[in-house]
Amino acid sequence: MSASERLTQVFNRAKQNPITFTNNDKFIIFSDTHRGKNDWGDDFAHNQLLFYHALNTYFEDGWTYIENGDGDELSENWSFRPIHQAHSHIFWTMKQFHDAGRLIMLYGNHDAVRCYPSVVKRTLYYYYDFRQGIKDSLFWGVRLHDGIVLKHQESGKNIFITHGHQADFFNTYFVWLGILLLPLWKNVFQKLLGWPDPTSPAQNRWKKNRVEDHLINWADENDQIIIAGHTHRPWHPLPGEAPYFNSGSCVHPRAITGIEIQNGTIALVKWWLNTKPTQSDGVDEYRRLDRELYLDRDLIMTDQAGNPIEPIRLVDLVFPLDEDSE
Repeated sequence: MSASERLTQVFNRAKQNPITFTNNDKFIIFSDTHRGKNDWGDDFAHNQLLFYHALNTYFEDGWTYIENGDGDELSENWSFRPIHQAHSHIFWTMKQFHDAGRLIMLYGNHDAVRCYPSVVKRTLYYYYDFRQGIKDSLFWGVRLHDGIVLKHQESGKNIFITHGHQADFFNTYFVWLGILLLPLWKNVFQKLLGWPDPTSPAQNRWKKNRVEDHLINWADENDQIIIAGHTHRPWHPLPGEAPYFNSGSCVHPRAITGIEIQNGTIALVKWWLNTKPTQSDGVDEYRRLDRELYLDRDLIMTDQAGNPIEPIRLVDLVFPLDEDSE
């Protein structure tokens, strides 16, 4: 089965039960958080506070959180318990979204074991509270998807959201081999010798370009908006290009990136730590170099000349295929 056929298969399943939304609804999409157990191999650890405060901001402002695959690093860590213990503050915030009916979760290749409902139930329905010595509810009743479709009521546009590993041959057909070999590779070849993971599009430029070509071609051939992750490269289309978006990842060295959908628009954003001069009265020369550290959120969308552009309106993107013509 080709990459296009695999993506179409996921899309056809997802559009049978679309999630209808309006201009009043707001979605934040993060992918590839790769939460680990806060050891040297946890790529998420250095951004956990960025992610925590960004997610809390979205919750307080009434957004729905869509986690688009590779949320937990279950390829390197075969047990979920140490991941939950290491990042309990993150899961506490996600639980708030879940309890409010505003959490949607998809699985990717690094948490592919959650394609099985029994694994979802065992790893996400509850957790063990060591302080009280009891099991407590986490995301009770949650369902994980390989793809979803958001249907915009005002424009009739469909937005297809999937992790994107379906466009990656190895991480579709040999994902279980990767789960068996990745801990060995991470602890021996990568830790001791510094070799990158050859199966990961995030660490292999040729593989990244190939996967993205498949995703862009699918969006172009099907006249369908698609939002993916997997490659870790943030992406938005320019006018006239195929409607392919990528949320990037939450393991960048100095920032996390995501995609916002609000007011009938799609925007690519970055959260990062920034500084500004300390506000002080008087002209104290000793204090003039002082800076305040704060959490900043920026649009990271530019045109071909590198000039900033506004969020992209859904009505300006290519219409999806009419169902009667399929």
